[in-house]
Amino acid sequence: MIRRTFAAALVAALALTGAASAKTLTVGANIGNVPWEFQDASGQTVGFEVELMREVGKRLGYDEVSFENIPFNGLFSAVQSGRIDAAVSSITITKKRLESVSFAQPYYDSDQSLSVLKASGIENLAGLKGKVVGVDTGSTGDIWSTQHQGEYGISDIRRFEGLAPAMLDLAAGRIDGYISDIPAVAYYIKDKPQYAVVERIPTGEQYSVMFAKDSPLAAEASKAIGELKKDGTLAKLHETWFGSAPDASTSTAREAEMPKP
Repeated sequence: MIRRTFAAALVAALALTGAASAKTLTVGANIGNVPWEFQDASGQTVGFEVELMREVGKRLGYDEVSFENIPFNGLFSAVQSGRIDAAVSSITITKKRLESVSFAQPYYDSDQSLSVLKASGIENLAGLKGKVVGVDTGSTGDIWSTQHQGEYGISDIRRFEGLAPAMLDLAAGRIDGYISDIPAVAYYIKDKPQYAVVERIPTGEQYSVMFAKDSPLAAEASKAIGELKKDGTLAKLHETWFGSAPDASTSTAREAEMPKP
């Protein structure tokens, strides 16, 4: 009996030792940021960036990738203090941010987009002459549409508080097009064939993984993301979450340099 108890204790001790020595990459994320990181119906953390970071962690030799739910504004101090190893949440690379943190190479171009009903016959921005467009109040799409209203002959700009009401008005014919962030629209319409994104509107915004300033992990992750682009893994993730292959001209498909201050 004593021998059996000792053996069981030894097995338990070895299991604890193995768990303690497991190499874990701790990633901060603002969970609830669909489709990048959110909880599914079963309570599991899922999303484009969740799968991306699990792939990156695997290629860097980590046994596990754990996600810590942190409000967006808190992600910056969390990486700087070393509380987490990395952060994601559709974080845009900016010159200002590069003064205090580091980023791996970009993996998503968050451009604006024009979405329409396929039956409308509108094929691009030129088709907006005399038409009504919807935008999210105060968004990049709102600013862009206001600046280019005269150029494209847009008759009216209607402002919405979020994607869902705008798309409902588009479906009902109360607006003719919707100008908004391409990732959110692409995710929304992937199982709604009546809609189409007919033009990408470049804005230069790119998403990447954020690290503490000059962290060696930034360069290692950047290399891993490059490998994911080369072997097609990132393209498959894009198809899973957005329902289409990435545009060949974007940073989801093309390798890029690590951003520098």
